[in-house]
Amino acid sequence: MSYETIKLIHISCAVVSLSGFTIRGLLKLCDSVYLQQRWLKVMPHIVDTLLLTSAGYLAYASRQYPFSNDWLSAKVLALLVYIAAGMVVMRFGKTQTQRVSAFLLAIASFSYIVAVALTRSVTPCQ
Repeated sequence: MSYETIKLIHISCAVVSLSGFTIRGLLKLCDSVYLQQRWLKVMPHIVDTLLLTSAGYLAYASRQYPFSNDWLSAKVLALLVYIAAGMVVMRFGKTQTQRVSAFLLAIASFSYIVAVALTRSVTPCQ
């Protein structure tokens, strides 16, 4: 597959991943029984695996690697924040305040990842 095709898969998976997290996060915040549906538990793993695999391919194909490029390093670190915040929302948050705060942090970190990807700058707002 071409670089552009993999990039399209990566972007599409990012959109699906954020949409899925937003829906699952809101369902969690509402204590919805719909979260028990099997497909809502399995799909994020499939989408995120495709997302990370395509990211790895893009980094390899473009010869731009995390921890040697500032903007890719920022994306990886923000991804770790996104994952940790998502875990607080979905599993470890004991209070509604903790879950809501973590949900907002996850959305903010994902937004930062997108902004860094678009600008290839660690400080995309400048």
